[in-house]
Amino acid sequence: MKPALTRFGNQMSHLSGVRAVMKDIVEATRAGKDFINLSAGNPVILPEVEQMWRDCTAKLLSSAEYGEVVCRYGASQGYRPLIEAVLQDFNQRFGLNLSDRNILITPGSQALYFYAANALGGYTTDGGLKQMVLPLSPDYTGYGGISLTPEAVKAYKPAIEMDAKGHWFKYRPDFSQLEINEKTGFVLFSRPCNPTGNVLLDDEVRRIAAMASTYNVPVLVDSAYAPPFPSLNFTEMTPIFGDNIVHCTSLSKAGLPGERVGIALGDEQVIQALESFQTNLCLHSSRYGQAIAAHAIRSGQLADISTRVIRPHYQAKFAVLESTLQDVMPDVPWFLHRGEGSIFGWLWLQNLPITDWEFYELLKQKGVLVVPGSPFFPGIREDWSHTQQCFRISLTATDQELVTAMQRLAEVTEQTYRQSSLQSSKRVANLVVG
Repeated sequence: MKPALTRFGNQMSHLSGVRAVMKDIVEATRAGKDFINLSAGNPVILPEVEQMWRDCTAKLLSSAEYGEVVCRYGASQGYRPLIEAVLQDFNQRFGLNLSDRNILITPGSQALYFYAANALGGYTTDGGLKQMVLPLSPDYTGYGGISLTPEAVKAYKPAIEMDAKGHWFKYRPDFSQLEINEKTGFVLFSRPCNPTGNVLLDDEVRRIAAMASTYNVPVLVDSAYAPPFPSLNFTEMTPIFGDNIVHCTSLSKAGLPGERVGIALGDEQVIQALESFQTNLCLHSSRYGQAIAAHAIRSGQLADISTRVIRPHYQAKFAVLESTLQDVMPDVPWFLHRGEGSIFGWLWLQNLPITDWEFYELLKQKGVLVVPGSPFFPGIREDWSHTQQCFRISLTATDQELVTAMQRLAEVTEQTYRQSSLQSSKRVANLVVG
C-alpha cells in the first residue's frame, strides 16, 4: 500500500544531504568490493572509552536505581542525577550560576535542533516567516532537514582566508553580509564545526550573540565537539555563555552515540519551550544512557578521558592526513581547512573541473569513499561554485588507510585536472584552425 503523504510527510520521507550519500555507500559496500571508507561519522571505538562506559553500566546494574531508571517513565526535562552532575560540572568549570531551570536533556542534539527549528523558526500565528539563520556556511548537513518549513533556512557565505603556499584555508563569518533582524527566529552554528573543523573565535561568537540580542533572538551553539566533553578541539577555545546563548552539547562523540543523549543549557524561557516540544513528541530521552552518563560526568572520568584519550587520537589522525596530502598531491590549487577540531578533514579542490559528486564516483572506482561537500551548504540559495569543490574526509580510519586513500585521491585529482587541461587545449586548437 502506498500511503497518501501530507506535505510534511512527503518532505520528511526523503533522504537529505549526507543521508543520501550514506545510502549509496551502503549499496556500494554490499557489492562485496573492499573500500577504504572515509565517509563515516561514527566515532572510533577506543578501548579505554568503551571500558569507561562498561564500568558505568556495571555501577548502574548493581545500584538500587536500576529498576527506577529502566522500568519507569521519567521527567521530560531529564534524569535528575544527570541534570545535577552537568550543572555542578559546568558551574564549577566555567564559573556559571545555572539552575535546573536552565537545562534540558534530549534524545541527541539532532532532536534538539529539530525542536528549535520548528518552535522558533517557521511561520508565526500572524503569517510571518521566522528564519533559521546559519551565519557561516558550510555547516552541519543535518541542519538542512530539521525544519518543516524549508524556506525558513537561510545561510550566509563566509569570508575565506587562504595560504596558497601552505595549502591551507579557513572560513570566517562575513559580518559585512550577515543579517540578523526582526525576521530571524534563531541563529545556529557548530563550534568546532562539522564538517570543516573550523572554530569560531570567541570574539566572533560574542559579536553574533550581540547582533542577535538586539532583536531578542536566541543563538544555539552546537558544541558536539567542544570542551569539556568530548573536547575535540585541537586549538584553544572557550565555550561562550550569555543571556541569549543556548549551549548545546552531545555525548555521541564521547563514545555514546547509540544512546542519543543531548544537553541544552540556556535561558529558562527558551529551555521551557523546547521541553514542551519534547514532551509532546517523545516524552524524554533514554534514561539508561542518561544514568551511565551521570556516573561518568560526576566522577570526572568523562572530561579526563576526553582530553587524555579522545582528543589526541583524532589530532594525530589529522596530522597524518595533512602530511600525506602535502607529500602526494599534484600541483593543482588544493587546500585543507585548518584542523581546529572535530573528527573530519575538509578538502577544497579549487576550480575542480567536474562536480563533487562526479569526483566522488571516480574516487569510489578507486576503492575510496569520502563525502561530497555540496550537502553541507543548506540554506545557500545562490549559485556558488565552491559548494561543488569540497569533500569531507573522516579521521576514523587507520593511519595506513588514510595514507593509501590520499595517494589514490591524489591520482584521481591529477587525472581530472590533466584531462580538463587537455580538453581546453583541444578547444583552443579547434578555434584557431576554424
